[in-house]
Amino acid sequence: MDLFTPVALGDLELANRIVMAPLTRLRGGSAGVPGDLIVEHYRQRASVGLIIGEGTYVNFESQAFVGQPGIVTDEQVAGWRRVAEAVHDRGGRIVVQLMHGGRVTHPAVNGGRRVVAPSALAIDGQVHTEQGKQPYPVPHALTTDEIPSVVDDFVASARRAIDAGLDGVEVHSANGYLLHEFLSPASNVRADQYGGSVENRIRLVVEVVTAVSDAVGAGRVGLRISPEHNIQDAVETDRDDVHAVYGALVDALQPLGLAYLSVLHKEPTGDLVQELRNRFGGKVIANSGFGSPTTRDEAVQLIEDSHADAVAVGRAVLANPDLAERWRDGQPENPPRPELFYASGAEGYTDYPFLQTV
Repeated sequence: MDLFTPVALGDLELANRIVMAPLTRLRGGSAGVPGDLIVEHYRQRASVGLIIGEGTYVNFESQAFVGQPGIVTDEQVAGWRRVAEAVHDRGGRIVVQLMHGGRVTHPAVNGGRRVVAPSALAIDGQVHTEQGKQPYPVPHALTTDEIPSVVDDFVASARRAIDAGLDGVEVHSANGYLLHEFLSPASNVRADQYGGSVENRIRLVVEVVTAVSDAVGAGRVGLRISPEHNIQDAVETDRDDVHAVYGALVDALQPLGLAYLSVLHKEPTGDLVQELRNRFGGKVIANSGFGSPTTRDEAVQLIEDSHADAVAVGRAVLANPDLAERWRDGQPENPPRPELFYASGAEGYTDYPFLQTV
């Protein structure tokens, strides 16, 4: 078993074990529609085993960034259909990441709508809006009567993704967005059935993943988590609590038979990640590269040492549309241009050279 051998993640048949991590690039325009640029961006990268599309909003108030694509309107679905067709035409596989931004947004970003969260606690920081940086607002704490509509929006978006021809969906429960906000004791101070105890804090994630799996088939559903990542004030510094929360979460989801669990953690070979992998019992995608880019040597080692079934790679895939071929043949890589990660055009997005053009 090595990085360049096929693997099945549930119903997803991958030609290799290099996975393009979900990467926010803000090219969706004001309507959140995947257009020609986004289609070409993903088409170029279809030789990785699996593309996980960028975080995509599941309802309008869940939009976290200006230029973020959604999967709510018919026009957005049509855009994703073009993406799926382009990737499939090159023999690739692609899922879309379903994301609710939670309190990581602002009315100036989401069209003047509410900002919602488990609790009425604002993030200490500023958000980028079209009017410049503004402080994060105090969010509306979702009531128990409102929470089922969150589940429904994830389900409806998953159905739209499958209708658009995408191979599956990844539920985003990481990086301080809504579902992660329910898991973290720093952002969830509720005293009802969605807060307090471990069982209560994992409840919404379990409800969402179960409902999405029921709607589109568990073999086409992945889940992303980021224990101890401590970003956007979803802080998790009590190791015992982290073990309890994420252990209970994977235990609850294990019977579903999900396609995969994607774990973002700086120590993918460490005790926490490997315990979660064992308890999950299914395929696990390792992702260590948030702080520093994942290298070829690290990715190869993770697979050869049986610490993961596939490896999510970010910046190297951004800069090298043919990364799978480069890594397989030990070829040099293009350097990424981070100053263009969040620009609006083709530069730094679809103009990275392929090996044969270098």
